[in-house]
Amino acid sequence: MERNDRFKRLEYWLKARIGKIAFIDIEEKRNKQWYGNGYGGFYVDPTVIPQNAIVYSFGIGEDISFDKDIIAKHNCQVFGFDPTPKSILWVNNNPVPEQFHFHPYGIGEKTGKVIFNLPKNKEHVSGSVYGHNLVDETNPVEVLLKEFKEIASEKEHTHIDVLKMDIEGSEYAVMEGILNSGVTIKQILVETHERFFNDGKEKGKRFFKLLKDKGYKIFAISDTYQEISLIK
Repeated sequence: MERNDRFKRLEYWLKARIGKIAFIDIEEKRNKQWYGNGYGGFYVDPTVIPQNAIVYSFGIGEDISFDKDIIAKHNCQVFGFDPTPKSILWVNNNPVPEQFHFHPYGIGEKTGKVIFNLPKNKEHVSGSVYGHNLVDETNPVEVLLKEFKEIASEKEHTHIDVLKMDIEGSEYAVMEGILNSGVTIKQILVETHERFFNDGKEKGKRFFKLLKDKGYKIFAISDTYQEISLIK
């Protein structure tokens, strides 16, 4: 992990500890195991992931350590999605497992092209449809996003075993569509980005209430309070 990334994650952890985003807690104790590296990983409950599981991975960047881990341990099929030009280039130029199926578009509230802000630091990869202090709003690109229901329909999936999401603040906008899609999802792993918004804490509270109302319970939280794992 880059030195700057370590400092950023420490900063986020400290903010969580003073109450900025640490308003959630474990709701159900379950078996948990960290998949992926320290930067791109998440906790999962491996006991409910069958062989040949279906996994959706939204937000790839230049790190498929999570995807490689879950493929190696469960021989599953991972469908990866990322509209970021740098991510698309990275996937095209690097070897990936046979079970990793990449798609050069992202998830949105509805299907269509949107303006996407690239990171200010050219060494970084994560962009966002939202403006915040890590992106350059004067350097946008146009990318394709698709509604979740349409993505699952195209793949003919009515059940997903694990849905992993790191989409730089868009999680708050797309989750309701995911939960109302009719597709059953066993585990949802999400990196949250309350820090991007002035009303981030309120967004976060509404977000987790929505998940709870749909029967999901938090079973794992990373040390940074960013990577949250839920199960139904």
